Amino acid sequence: MSGGVATAWMDRPEKGNAFSAAAVEALSASVAAAIADPSVHTLVIRGRGRHFCTGFDLSDLGTETDASLRDRFVALEKLLQLVWHAPVRTVAVATGRAWGAGADLFASCDIRACTGDTTLRFPGSAFGIVLGTRRLVELIGWDRARPLVSEGATVDAAGALAAGLATDLVEGDVEAWLAARCTPPVADRATLAQIREATRPDRRAEDLASLDRSASRPGLVSRIETYRQGLRK
Repeated sequence: MSGGVATAWMDRPEKGNAFSAAAVEALSASVAAAIADPSVHTLVIRGRGRHFCTGFDLSDLGTETDASLRDRFVALEKLLQLVWHAPVRTVAVATGRAWGAGADLFASCDIRACTGDTTLRFPGSAFGIVLGTRRLVELIGWDRARPLVSEGATVDAAGALAAGLATDLVEGDVEAWLAARCTPPVADRATLAQIREATRPDRRAEDLASLDRSASRPGLVSRIETYRQGLRK
């Protein structure tokens, strides 16, 4: 942490920063620690290596059950809620792929920066998962969200910027951009928390219930496996 700016890294570059259960737990702890530190005014979320986050880690799908996958999706939803309602300014810096859970995490932040090579994709509906959809619609509207969440559309950095999914396109040095963008905000933490309450109704229970209903539908493992097989064709 430096000058009121805390950085939470996703640190699995060899896996494209895909979210394992342990990775979600580690990032949740980093976010919670930043929120608990009264000296922090900005939380930056980044991914090491080429990609921001390539989504849900399914490399051990053969050892999963519907119940264990449901628990992992619930933990992920709680992380997204923590970011969405954080009483600090949140900044995502996406490079490469921000797919699936990575795209949901990106969309949960206040300032959403892409580099020129960034692509975003929300494939959860392809295997029956409703994750972050209401927040995405709140952010960019249904007409822009619909092809992303129901048709599997992929959007590049320019398209994300045009849709309001991204707020910034970083074409130069990322560190220099961060230094300029993350100066202390006018609103202090207490004021920002009040702004959150005034502008973002607390629908955490409703969002979690929606995710849980989709993740609890029998056959989750087989639906994900069918989706993976489709990607290989």
